[in-house]
Amino acid sequence: MTTLPAIEKPLIVVMGVAGSGKTTIASGLAEKLGVPFVEGDSLHPIANVKKMAGGIPLSDEDRWPWLQAIGERMEVERLTRHGVVVSCSALKHAYRDCLRRHVHGKVYFILLDGSRELITDRMKKRKGHFMPAALLDSQFATLEKPTADEHAVILDISHPVPTLLAEAAQSVGA
Repeated sequence: MTTLPAIEKPLIVVMGVAGSGKTTIASGLAEKLGVPFVEGDSLHPIANVKKMAGGIPLSDEDRWPWLQAIGERMEVERLTRHGVVVSCSALKHAYRDCLRRHVHGKVYFILLDGSRELITDRMKKRKGHFMPAALLDSQFATLEKPTADEHAVILDISHPVPTLLAEAAQSVGA
């Protein structure tokens, strides 16, 4: 496992719609870089989880406290020079701006991109997750792919996990 010097440890958000593989890639990348991993879903308020589990898409108002909690956690890791890899849908440019504002610095975004068919198939196979496949359409409708000013890379999730992890690590200079 590569461990970057403290001053160089990155702040990374692995983003995408539900079922794109954020947790798998983010946790694997964190291990590879020797930095903490934060499961963004674990920071959702209970009301958000209940809403999504009931098949109701989140509104922007629902997401702001969640994004603030993620941003605050990232800032703690930045201040302690640990670096961090977070799994977070970060579907809109405004959501990513919110995360960047919290850390007063550069955040790398890695979008896990794939077809609706592939992601729907993955979601139908996973067990024990609160997010139903029925909400996938709302996620795709909300997704604003990162623009050139966002320090982002887009990875094709049809590739195997080891390939995605290598591409993700290379994209952040590791």
